[in-house]
Amino acid sequence: MDVAEAYDDSFGIEVILPEGGKTAPCCPHGPTLLFEKVSKGGEEGRRFYACSACRDRKDCSFFQWEDDKVSEARLLAREAENRSKRPPFSQQEYCTRFRKFASLSLDEKKFCQDCQLLLLPRERDAHSSHRCAAVTASQLRRPSVLLRPLDNKKSNAQYLFTDRSSHFLLDTLAGLGYTKVLCVGTPRLQELIKLRNLENKHEPMKSLLLDIDFRYAQFYSQDEFCHYNMFNHHFFGGEASSAVMQAFLRECDGEKVVMVADPPFGGLVKPLANSFSLISQTWRKLQSSESSNVDMPMMWIFPYFFEPRILECLSSFTMLDYQVDYDNHPLYKHGKTGRKQSPVRLFTNICPRDVVLPKDEGYRFCSVCQRYVWSLNKHCAKCNVCPSKDGREWKHCSTCEKCVKPSWKHCQTCGRCALPDHPCGQGKGKEGCFNCGSLQHKRKACPLKDTHRRKNLSQHPLYKPKAKRKSGAARRAKKMAAQAV
Repeated sequence: MDVAEAYDDSFGIEVILPEGGKTAPCCPHGPTLLFEKVSKGGEEGRRFYACSACRDRKDCSFFQWEDDKVSEARLLAREAENRSKRPPFSQQEYCTRFRKFASLSLDEKKFCQDCQLLLLPRERDAHSSHRCAAVTASQLRRPSVLLRPLDNKKSNAQYLFTDRSSHFLLDTLAGLGYTKVLCVGTPRLQELIKLRNLENKHEPMKSLLLDIDFRYAQFYSQDEFCHYNMFNHHFFGGEASSAVMQAFLRECDGEKVVMVADPPFGGLVKPLANSFSLISQTWRKLQSSESSNVDMPMMWIFPYFFEPRILECLSSFTMLDYQVDYDNHPLYKHGKTGRKQSPVRLFTNICPRDVVLPKDEGYRFCSVCQRYVWSLNKHCAKCNVCPSKDGREWKHCSTCEKCVKPSWKHCQTCGRCALPDHPCGQGKGKEGCFNCGSLQHKRKACPLKDTHRRKNLSQHPLYKPKAKRKSGAARRAKKMAAQAV
């Protein structure tokens, strides 16, 4: 069996969350995640380790079957590769460099656009052939504007909040009484908090940025930034960085902490939810006994079509109608009509009634749902909810007994609502369970999903044994034999 087979389309891939006491091998992005191949027919899946942050192996080529025995030479080569991809400076060194840089005169402050690095005077000769530019004081306070956004949609894409969304988030959090904001992958929010503190017009707020982009370490102190991977809850700075977060989560003198996370949209929901739950557990342990059963207040920013997956992992969350938009994304922008609207929403465990959405942007309060909704999200008396997810006014289908998108029509053949030009006859339930083949349920509800025992599976009335896949050597030998004949 070769590596490519792990990603074969005939297999499903499932994330296996870290198990107690088991150490995962590391790639340049920290501990890898354990995945399991789930083949049609429910055959026992083979597990493998792959990068937590990158879905495309072109971005991170790490791959290891769980049952592989890795040689010492391979381990040493892997460690050497991991070291070669670490940031050029430690967090402490970045802080020292920034203090020196801040003390330079305006004409001495230079930024290398090729290396994405603030340059000290003695380093200019080494970067003389690179594109270098002067740096202003305002740019130092807005590093997200100075730095070139990462744009890999499958790993570390950086779509930065517009001022509209940033100000809404900050005004909302301040209005709810939060004085400390844990910014997970939200550099624009961190910047706005620091800029607002300089104005001395509002109650000061504290912030800590956790981000996988180590370049931000150039602009913040060790108490303001931690190099962090939200897909595996890994602090690249080790215990020192983890201690910084713990100190930040501790609430003293009436302080209230909230987390705001904006993960890459190509990220896997399950490991993200696990990381956020671990942060909440850390927060809970640091609070008084009265808060021992309370979850940390959180806002998770993600596209609305991930709602079922998020609620499956974090049942206390609610999706709000507020549309989050981005400066550097061609589609995710605020608009007034269906497909021009951003699909990005706020998922939160804060009471929806308390998150006031701006009336002047088209939101209203639904007294039945007890939450603010988009103006076109009309309350359905039959469903007893404001059903729209995408910003358009949905319609109720009496046959399906639920509200559906306005462009959908009920198909008698498929027995469900769908687009008028959908492939008729391939409707809901046709594929059935990926695991056992039953048409009565999906894989998530399959009673055999977690057994992976052939003796039990073979007794299932719908089980059909799958032919054993031959090894590459066996297939080549068979081909050569056929050619010889």
